[in-house]
Amino acid sequence: MSSAFPEVKRFKGDKLNKFHAPAARWQRLAELELDWCRRFNRATDRQGLERLFASVSRLGDGIFWYALMVALPLAQGYSALPTVGRMAVVGLLCLAVYKWLKARIGRPRPCARHALIRATVPPLDQYSFPSGHTLHAVAFSTVAVFHYPRLGWLLLPFTTLVALSRLVLGLHYPSDVLAGALLGAGLSMLVLQF
Repeated sequence: MSSAFPEVKRFKGDKLNKFHAPAARWQRLAELELDWCRRFNRATDRQGLERLFASVSRLGDGIFWYALMVALPLAQGYSALPTVGRMAVVGLLCLAVYKWLKARIGRPRPCARHALIRATVPPLDQYSFPSGHTLHAVAFSTVAVFHYPRLGWLLLPFTTLVALSRLVLGLHYPSDVLAGALLGAGLSMLVLQF
C-alpha cells in the first residue's frame, strides 16, 4: 500500500526487536490514523487553542495530579490519605507499564514520521505508544472520582482535555490515546480492589 503522505525522519534506534509488532502493521495503522492526526493537529493553527492545549498538557505532566494529592488531605483531613495512597500506587504502576510498553513497542511519534504533523511542544521521549499523559490522567481521575464523586465535574473534563491535547499537539496517534485510556482505567480498577 503506497502512502500519499511522505515519511520524513526516523529516530535513531527505530529498529524493531523480537518483542515489537511487525513494522508493517504499525505503518498500516499509522496510515489509517494519519488523517485524524492531521485534523486534530490543525487546531494548532489557532494560537489560542495551541496555548490552551499546551498548558493542559503541561499540567498533565504531573503538576495537576501532585497538587490534587496535596489538596485532598488539606481539604479532607486524614480520611483522604487512603485515596492519596491509591493514587500514588496507581501512578507508580502506570509509570512502570508505560515505560515497559514504550521500550518494547518503540512506535515513533506522528510528528517524527510525517511532515504534515507539527509538534507544538517538545515530546518527553521519542516513542508514541501508549500515551502516558492519558494513561495517568484516566488512572488518577478514576481513583479520585471513585472516592470523591463530586470531583467528577473537574476531573472528567480535565482528563478529556489532556487526552485531546496529545492529539492536537501532534504527539500521539488516536490509538495511542485510546490505549492509554484503557490501560489507565484497567490499572486504576485493579488498584481499587485493594
